[in-house]
Amino acid sequence: MAYNTRSLVAGYRIPGEPISLDEMKTFLWGAATRLRGQIDAAGYKEYIFPLLFFKRISDVYDEQYKGFLMEGGAEYAGMQAEEFAIKIPLGAHWDDVREVTENVGQKLVEAFIAIEQANPGLEIDGRVVGGLEGIFGPKDGWTNKSKMPDSIITSLIEDFSRYNLSIESCPADEMGQAYEYLVGKFADDAGNTAQEFYTNRTVVTLMAEILQPKPDESIYDPTCGSGGMLIKCLNYLRDKGQPWQGVKVFGQEINALTASIARMNLYLNGVEDFSIVREDTLAHPAFVDGSRLRKFDIVLANPPYSIKTWDRDAFENDKWGRNFLGTPPQGRADYAFFQHILASMDDTTGRCAILFPHGVLFRDEEQVMREKLVKLDYLDCVIGLGPNLFYNASMEACIIICQKNKPAERKGRVLFIDAKNEVTRKNAESFLEPHHISKITEAYNAFTDIDGFAKVVDNNTISSNRALISIQSYVFSIDNALCYDFGEAIEEWLTQSDIMRSQCNQLLSMIG
Repeated sequence: MAYNTRSLVAGYRIPGEPISLDEMKTFLWGAATRLRGQIDAAGYKEYIFPLLFFKRISDVYDEQYKGFLMEGGAEYAGMQAEEFAIKIPLGAHWDDVREVTENVGQKLVEAFIAIEQANPGLEIDGRVVGGLEGIFGPKDGWTNKSKMPDSIITSLIEDFSRYNLSIESCPADEMGQAYEYLVGKFADDAGNTAQEFYTNRTVVTLMAEILQPKPDESIYDPTCGSGGMLIKCLNYLRDKGQPWQGVKVFGQEINALTASIARMNLYLNGVEDFSIVREDTLAHPAFVDGSRLRKFDIVLANPPYSIKTWDRDAFENDKWGRNFLGTPPQGRADYAFFQHILASMDDTTGRCAILFPHGVLFRDEEQVMREKLVKLDYLDCVIGLGPNLFYNASMEACIIICQKNKPAERKGRVLFIDAKNEVTRKNAESFLEPHHISKITEAYNAFTDIDGFAKVVDNNTISSNRALISIQSYVFSIDNALCYDFGEAIEEWLTQSDIMRSQCNQLLSMIG
């Protein structure tokens, strides 16, 4: 396949010319900012991600085709192209769209549809693996000229055309990092819409370090968003030089565009053995084995917090048996997701890490469910995180770790870790640094008491304490600057009481 001649003029990268990660990040965000004033920031991802994916697969196709062309000629290259992991039909290549000057959005949509149809998923082991059906997401916006006129689409295409995104120029790990950067930038720019598809990646790194994925295990995220948690687990193996290609990846996501973004993310990170399904996890779990939920080695998730709109009646009579702890209140579906996750864990190897609001640890309305959870002895560890680790939210969250088959030394006991101070805030961003992650994971692995930081508590003690699993119920902070003897404490209390009484009287006087 011939290269577009415009790729050879000044300012455009030739095939094989490397792109630095910083340069890639700057280019991608620069392309996105072309949409400012045209659409809301929350909608950037609907256009930039499909273009990035389209350009990448076109350049990789060219790179592969050129290699076979040099090896055996045009006929040989054409035969080999039929076996490429991603096929691009005639007329549906990036360069074909780039040549169009009118109704560009329509041509783009036609190319997207042709590529999706030419790359169906494979039926393997009762699931659909890979495939590009619907991967480019909603397409109506591209043909809406008041929203996306030809001039804007053409400018975006030219922005992307300046760079060759072949594997030689941009290896999979670098492309994956650039993609994750873009996900984070969109989260920043979109404000409070971000959390639906993006979880702070330093928190996800901590979760992966605790779960310690192994080669050939299965990994599942029932609310997978953009797929970042799944990829972090694979990166855990990559970073340690362990084989990751045999890991089976499963995800479910209710939002169609976000599910598409997750699939692109996995492809761009070099992952091909994955199944991502767009569907409501509580109403229609996608991965089943006959009359039971499919079981996984690792489940990790950041479920939507305390949602109120869900079918509680159906869950009360759940045909998959996911209400074994009880039926959560209508206003808080947290324990519905929790039970789905527990029911999806393998009985021997199953372990999970879940991000939850602190309320699941102590709310009265969920006490009976907590009691049953403790009795089952699945609960392994509760980790309290610091504030501001989620976009546009100062809330503190916790990570709940469970194991279906706990090691003998951990049976009948739960570890509580107070890591609220293990956080760094810089440039209005909060994150966990490597030493924070190391401190928490070392405490988790040690499974022993650490003054002011970690406490091992037996299940009987927890049960007798209204099944409270809140960290502050068992881990007491140490602050030498606030240590008083009994007399000093009483004196301070009396002083503060007098101040409060005086201020209350003053307020009542003003009101009266």
